[in-house]
Amino acid sequence: MHFLQSTAWQSFQKQLGRKTFRQSGKGWEYLAILEVGTKNTRLYCPYGPYTENRRAFEEAIESLIALGHRHNVTFVRVEPTEPEYAEYIQAHGGHRVTYQSLNPEFSRVIDLQIPEDELIARMAQPVRNCYRNYQKKGVKVMSSTDPLKIDMLTQLLREVSARTGMRPHDDNYFWAQATSLFPTGAATLWYATYQDKPIAAALMYNDNTTRYYAHAAASSLPEYRKLNAGAALVAEAIVDAKRQGLSYFDLYGIAPDGSSPYHPWAGFTKFKRSFGGEDVTFGGSWDISLQPVEYWLYRIYQTVRRYF
Repeated sequence: MHFLQSTAWQSFQKQLGRKTFRQSGKGWEYLAILEVGTKNTRLYCPYGPYTENRRAFEEAIESLIALGHRHNVTFVRVEPTEPEYAEYIQAHGGHRVTYQSLNPEFSRVIDLQIPEDELIARMAQPVRNCYRNYQKKGVKVMSSTDPLKIDMLTQLLREVSARTGMRPHDDNYFWAQATSLFPTGAATLWYATYQDKPIAAALMYNDNTTRYYAHAAASSLPEYRKLNAGAALVAEAIVDAKRQGLSYFDLYGIAPDGSSPYHPWAGFTKFKRSFGGEDVTFGGSWDISLQPVEYWLYRIYQTVRRYF
């Protein structure tokens, strides 16, 4: 089960003031979040439902549709982790979300169930060199579950936003994550400093098997970029996850294999692949319309919005 289907994520959603539902049956379980907009309401099942087989998936979808009808939502959005289950949704009137996928359809996952020296050896040579030598340059990498330290990440994200136009979540969103997830260890802030100044930070989620590299930012100042603190931070988090007994490290979102070098995710896809691992494909985001007229008005609005 993906972290976004966990009870920890459910607690965070409740802290945001959202109504959540957890349903289960033979071979299936899901967390669904009721998201109320100004003109429509949806039931969102991020990276779910979790199912053990095709029949269980079908039953989970039926349960989600029934739940959606009970709460009079415009549509249900699901993100099956198994690509073949997307065929079932399409065959039963589902619509692939092409204008906005809330979670990446493609990711890079590292198997930690190998010896530590082999794990490091599978990293690209520049990453290995960085991992072994960053301390000699005066860089320090640390982790913390102190919610007050989340400001290190939000400040760097604001810098990235000003430079690139990227629109991250607002500070309150990250503060809510820190106060909800840090105390239980479900999330951790990793950060790198140079001369006591934070120059890279990343928010990572943790469950019983996997660590997820979720949100990250680094200083763009030339004197800090050359230190490669972001690479040192990720390498340390990967090795630490191995030592903590976790099985996987999910780098959380890359461009599809064979994408153009001009793809907007090309840069950080190359960065993530430099740590080793294998590409993983999920089922994508799919909408199941329960109120067709309202849903298509919503979809047209979202499509037009991309160009203005």
